[in-house]
Amino acid sequence: MRNLVAHLITTLDGVVKFDAVVDTIAKLRDRQNVLADFFPRLAEEDAMLLGRVTYQEWVEYWPTSRDGPFASHINSVTKYVFSKSLESARWGTDGNATVLKGDLTDAVLSLKDGPGKTIGVHGSPSLVESLVRANLVDLLRLEVYPVIAGSGARLFERGGTPKRMALVDSKTIGEGVVIVTYRPWNHERQHSLDRASGGGSRGRRSRRIVVP
Repeated sequence: MRNLVAHLITTLDGVVKFDAVVDTIAKLRDRQNVLADFFPRLAEEDAMLLGRVTYQEWVEYWPTSRDGPFASHINSVTKYVFSKSLESARWGTDGNATVLKGDLTDAVLSLKDGPGKTIGVHGSPSLVESLVRANLVDLLRLEVYPVIAGSGARLFERGGTPKRMALVDSKTIGEGVVIVTYRPWNHERQHSLDRASGGGSRGRRSRRIVVP
């Protein structure tokens, strides 16, 4: 089964839509040692899954961009967009992304069961939250920047039952940027957390900057 790896940039106060501090984060991220950790992860992917909002933001920029390795990657890999409202998803003048509809778990498990390398989820914080809640994310990679945004959408702001994650890797790079990678805790212990919270197992199935 293919791995699904979610990449997100976040501030110290957990903001993942950080318009107020985007210039500061862009300057910190442009340091070669930060991107040197990201690009090898990117090379492991041959497909990308996006949420509707991120797709609609990125489709206006990336198809014609020549902005380094990420532009080349996103324009060449197979792209999927999970959306309940889109009927089609164009990508530039010659390409398209495939729209996934219906049940998120069924759609993503079908992708994971198919042939290929890693499936990357980039940006798309609402989608990432749903994927983590549904136990569909194999690795969650966060770039944490030493900035307090003060406002903006946060990851996991919808709430839900407790979920334990296990640390896979942690490193400090550049001027205080911390990159942490987590995997889901084993299912037996997660089930105990769900039961303790009263949640049971219900619902468990069920300027531009590169946002990993």
